[in-house]
Amino acid sequence: MLIDLSRCVGCQSCAVGCKVENNESLGIWWNRVLTVGGNAIDQPSGEFPDLQMHYLPLNCQHCENAPCVKVCPVQATYKRQSDGLVLVDFNRCIGCRYCMAACPYGVRTFNWGTPEYSPGIDFPVGHQGDHFDPDPTSGQNRLVYTPNRPRGVVEKCTYCVQRVDSGVEPFCIQVCPVGARIFGDLDDPTSIISMSIRAGNAQQLLPELGTNPQQFFIPPYIQKGVVPATGNSSPSELVPSADMIEVAEDIGGFIPGFKPSKGGIVPPPPPPDSEEGTNEGGA
Repeated sequence: MLIDLSRCVGCQSCAVGCKVENNESLGIWWNRVLTVGGNAIDQPSGEFPDLQMHYLPLNCQHCENAPCVKVCPVQATYKRQSDGLVLVDFNRCIGCRYCMAACPYGVRTFNWGTPEYSPGIDFPVGHQGDHFDPDPTSGQNRLVYTPNRPRGVVEKCTYCVQRVDSGVEPFCIQVCPVGARIFGDLDDPTSIISMSIRAGNAQQLLPELGTNPQQFFIPPYIQKGVVPATGNSSPSELVPSADMIEVAEDIGGFIPGFKPSKGGIVPPPPPPDSEEGTNEGGA
């Protein structure tokens, strides 16, 4: 997943949409949107007129080298080899919370009691029914999503595995009103997400820890427009302008730790030449 921080407006749509789709109980948030600025939500730092404020959506980073997987004593937390998703088997989780202690991003939550919902809601919302992930090593199905979470288990963002397995994007992608999120195949260098990462000099959170997160962030530069507004935009739209490259190198981003490389933003490879008269807007 890639999030363009220059587009994020802190509307919390991703957090609320995630909560609805995955039937998260009161007090549980798989997605959060942090304010980078003052000490309170939507509060900038500095004094007028020199104010700075940005937003940082935070959820499971689905690390390539996930410490939560290593510490789980019953292998309830595991990394799916087919696409790299880090998932939790609710049937195996014993509630030891080792994974919560090992996660450097603080994105896991624990059901201390029986999940409670808003008054008057006595039925699951969002995705209905359990979702199982076939385990080729054991031949068993792992329960990676259930709308009715039991007490005493750890839960977190799954990139909406129940949707991904059906060929549908995570719900946070669809509900973002400003198109700040992209979900795709990082192994394909010609995919929209791969080209956007290169064009925007996207960064990972806490890369020095060696976790190699599979979630990337484009630093909040002054000028927007690296991430295409729609998933079917042409690759040529991903090439940043000269002004944007200059701005990015000058200010170095506003989030601590986000610093463009010395060579500036590396544009993606040019799109293949299209023949004259080709209908580029076809289905």
